[in-house]
Amino acid sequence: MPTHTTPSDPDTNAGRAELRDTRVDVKIVLSGLWVAMLFLFAYVDIFGFFRADVIEGALAGEVPGPGITINQAFLAGATGYIVIPSLMVVASLMLRATVNRRLNIGVSLVYAASIAVTCIGESWIYYLMGSTVEVALLLLAARTAWRWPTDDRVPVR
Repeated sequence: MPTHTTPSDPDTNAGRAELRDTRVDVKIVLSGLWVAMLFLFAYVDIFGFFRADVIEGALAGEVPGPGITINQAFLAGATGYIVIPSLMVVASLMLRATVNRRLNIGVSLVYAASIAVTCIGESWIYYLMGSTVEVALLLLAARTAWRWPTDDRVPVR
């Protein structure tokens, strides 16, 4: 009988199952990144309604800061801006790899830039924190799509 035990000894690991790490399909990762970004996006906007300047601006029919009038055109544009990443949740799961990769890289980088631009002149920490994480998630989506796994067995044409 040995005088010492090692982690591979059955007596040492009795009753403990070893956890197995599994690979997550790149499509699921991308979809999850879009979902997380949209949650942050929504909550940052919702938290904005606790700000007096946002409430006063909304009651006056303007977006505070740039002074954009809140009208049907603005709300349709804002809805369109949210529809695209919302569709990316599904598109990331459904599209073929080549189109999926290109679309995720392009859309995530455009949205990362647009979110970064909205931070210019912003002084509220919650907004900057949320936007920073949103941009990080979008850059991670671009990186994930950029590094999309290839099948080396398929001949290059």
